[in-house]
Amino acid sequence: MTAAVGQSGNATAVAVNVGVILDLNRRTDVAQVGLSCVEMAVSEFYDAHPNYTTRIVIATRDSGGDVVQAAASALDLINNVQVQAILGPETSMQANFLIPLGEKAQIPVISFSASSPTLASIRSPYFFRATQKDSTQVNAIAAIVKAFSWRQVVPIYVDNAYGEGIVPSLVDSLDAVDARVPYRSAISASATDDQIGQELYKLMTMQTRVFVVHMAPNLGARLFAKAKEVEMMSPGYVWIVTDGITGFLNSIDSSVLESMQGVLGVKPHVPRTKEVLEFRSRWKRKFQRDHPEILDADLNSYGLWAYDATVALATAIENVTNSTDLDRIRASSSGPNLALELSRAKFAGLSGEFAMEPDGQLKGSAYEVVNVNGNGGRVVGYWTRGGGLAKSLMRTVIWPGDAAAVPKGFQMPTSGKKLRIGVPVKDGFSEFVSVTTDPETNKTSVTGYCIDIFEAVVQTLPYALPFEYVPFANATGDSAGTYNDLVYQVFLGNFDAVVGDTTVIANRSNYVDFTLPYTESGVSMVVPVRPDGSKNAWLFLKPLTWDLWMTTFLFFLFIGFVVWVLEHRISKDFRGPPSHQAGTSLWFSFSTMVFAHRENVVSNLARTVVIIWCFVVLILTQSYTASFTSLLTVQRLQPTVTDINELLRKGEFVGYQDGSFVVGLLKRIGFRDDRLVPYDNSDHCDTLFGQGRIAAAFDEIPYIKLFLAKHCSKYMMTDPSYKTDGFGFVFPKGSVLVPDISRAVLNVTEGDKMTKIEEAWFGKNSRCPESSTSVSPGGQLGLNSFWSLFLIAGVAAVSALIIFAATFVYQHRQILLQQQKPSFWRRIMRLLRTFDKKDLKCHTFRDDNRVGNNEVNLVSLNVMSPSAYSVQTEFPVDSSTAAAATPPPIDSSTELHYNDNVEAQGVEISIDLHQNFSGAGQIDDGYDNDEITRH
Repeated sequence: MTAAVGQSGNATAVAVNVGVILDLNRRTDVAQVGLSCVEMAVSEFYDAHPNYTTRIVIATRDSGGDVVQAAASALDLINNVQVQAILGPETSMQANFLIPLGEKAQIPVISFSASSPTLASIRSPYFFRATQKDSTQVNAIAAIVKAFSWRQVVPIYVDNAYGEGIVPSLVDSLDAVDARVPYRSAISASATDDQIGQELYKLMTMQTRVFVVHMAPNLGARLFAKAKEVEMMSPGYVWIVTDGITGFLNSIDSSVLESMQGVLGVKPHVPRTKEVLEFRSRWKRKFQRDHPEILDADLNSYGLWAYDATVALATAIENVTNSTDLDRIRASSSGPNLALELSRAKFAGLSGEFAMEPDGQLKGSAYEVVNVNGNGGRVVGYWTRGGGLAKSLMRTVIWPGDAAAVPKGFQMPTSGKKLRIGVPVKDGFSEFVSVTTDPETNKTSVTGYCIDIFEAVVQTLPYALPFEYVPFANATGDSAGTYNDLVYQVFLGNFDAVVGDTTVIANRSNYVDFTLPYTESGVSMVVPVRPDGSKNAWLFLKPLTWDLWMTTFLFFLFIGFVVWVLEHRISKDFRGPPSHQAGTSLWFSFSTMVFAHRENVVSNLARTVVIIWCFVVLILTQSYTASFTSLLTVQRLQPTVTDINELLRKGEFVGYQDGSFVVGLLKRIGFRDDRLVPYDNSDHCDTLFGQGRIAAAFDEIPYIKLFLAKHCSKYMMTDPSYKTDGFGFVFPKGSVLVPDISRAVLNVTEGDKMTKIEEAWFGKNSRCPESSTSVSPGGQLGLNSFWSLFLIAGVAAVSALIIFAATFVYQHRQILLQQQKPSFWRRIMRLLRTFDKKDLKCHTFRDDNRVGNNEVNLVSLNVMSPSAYSVQTEFPVDSSTAAAATPPPIDSSTELHYNDNVEAQGVEISIDLHQNFSGAGQIDDGYDNDEITRH
């Protein structure tokens, strides 16, 4: 009911009844601290808002720690006191009963301590959780587990709704960081110390040494006292507690803290603001005044949440009252509006930002990582939802037993059972695994290459690993199934591991973990061989593929052309009639194959090209010689089949090792079931080949090499090869042994021990000669092996051509840039005619550039009139005019193209001119090397 009261200066304020249900008689830290904070919140809220029209009146009820009494208290508050809301209850089990009552009466229920995630599934619009639900802290715990690379964790929790509620979220979070939960330890809230001890002894027999404890502080104190007694608080152990214990470390007895040294814990992070520090001082004075008998009380997170929840409720009540008739405030009418206002609550509270999510849960906050050391806990790190674990803030953690080294997280139990190691039972390839039984003693012996490897690996581990071999056999002693069946037994828990010639493949890794492989990998094909009958008259062509032959031939032609272009104007060896020039160029190019070229190479560009080409030819000839020599001298065996598609096309029968996964691979490739023939051992496979029942056999490379070691002259391994990861040891998913075993495998395989084991089981000469072990289709030298050489030679030749062409055009650019231009084609033809002539400036022709020799250079043509001209030459004369003549009359359209004889100091000269011109003046005909022939 509501009534007008006079309080805080407002005589017309309306009193609004609010119920508080807590375990008051049990005097828990949550109840006592929470109630005092609720009372302070009501007082301080209205002191800060004296003009508000409402005043909360608190009606407290004791739940007595019982869910039935808590429900009865709620009904009394609803029916008799007519409360508008209920703060509480204290536990999640009580909240399960109160939430339906509040929803039926349309009264909000606000709990600041019920943290079980299962309450969220009720989905009541009238339930609000003003505390962090337990599922928010499991991510912080999983981050700790990941940071220290622990692979297995055992949760220890109280056997009620509070304890069980966190387990599903914890398992999911640990699974996300690749950590398993091999066992769950549930302890009754009423368990005796002996019962707790029995459960701890059971945990000691397991490998896992990382425990997450989720229970109330009183039960947790007894658990850790017993753990210290049975020496489970010693080095090597890891204990992580949830905020149900971490939040009360400051109020736990010192004797209990002594047994918790080295424990890690998480709790919500509360900013140490000025407001929090001042409130802590006020609360301390009030609490000691109200409870003088309690000397060690400490404000915890639940008290801050109780304060903020009360402020949120008081604000919501005020907002609802302002929009509602004060005389009609009843649960049936104001409840929905009050719930709506609570869902909108958002403010900066003492515990941090106070805001409700749509499902009525308090938004998650950051968490502190606390290490119990001394008389309390010290913060060693922080976890946030967006940033994860702040490792940079992680200080040095003191572990149980005052250890500084990070615990490994597991330990082989001294009093536990031995590991049950499953081994395959098979008839063939006993070199890998062999299971024999003594008929007299009925004792089973397991030997083989794989067994020796595993035992060598175990010997390198830094701890003892007791185990026993268990053959995977039926009652008659035969194999109990395929390798897939054997591996699946680990998943079912019938074996703790599998040791043998077990291949690492993808579908098996879905339900077990493999160590690193200790053999080479792959599935290949073995086929019979026949003598190579390819020795014939054309055998010399076989070393190179046709594309390499054609490329080499074309490059000979190309290099010959390039050298001719670069040498034609400056070398006498590359001049003469066209047929002579073509023959010389081809002779020069092809003679480089045997380095017998005699022509003189003058140009530096040509020399560069020839040097690079000679290097290419040297590589080609040496490679050809080696390959051809091998063809002539080495006995070669050819496989009867080199292409798997040929087997499929012809419908040939193929063999596979019985029980192997290879049969599935062959089916996926396309082989029909009726074309697959199993064999038990290498002799059986040889028999199938000899009888012509199979054309090829498919198996893993280690088996094939062992088979070929016995039959080198009859079979060979050929492509294709299918990738697998080799043989590995099998362990359960998430096993803590896998990392250590894998590291030990590397140590063994990289050392001399591996070689000794191989020699012991396969012998020193277990490998076939290289010529008959494997073959790939073809085997010739192809263009793909030499394309880079051709690329270098081609780039060099093309670059030389470009440089030469650019230089030549630049030197004779006047032909292309004449003022009175003939057609473009004529200028190109003149440029080509110039190219065809000797470069008399080259040092190879310097002796010819004198009077008395056959050729001189025409420098310029002086035109005095259309009927008169003079010629300037480079050889010395008495005057600048070397000759004068009177040619036939010409005009502007006449092309001067004739020979004219001119006498200069008794020298008769013939001049060949080509020029369109008109008028008088001095012009250059564009030729540096006009021929002037002496008669």
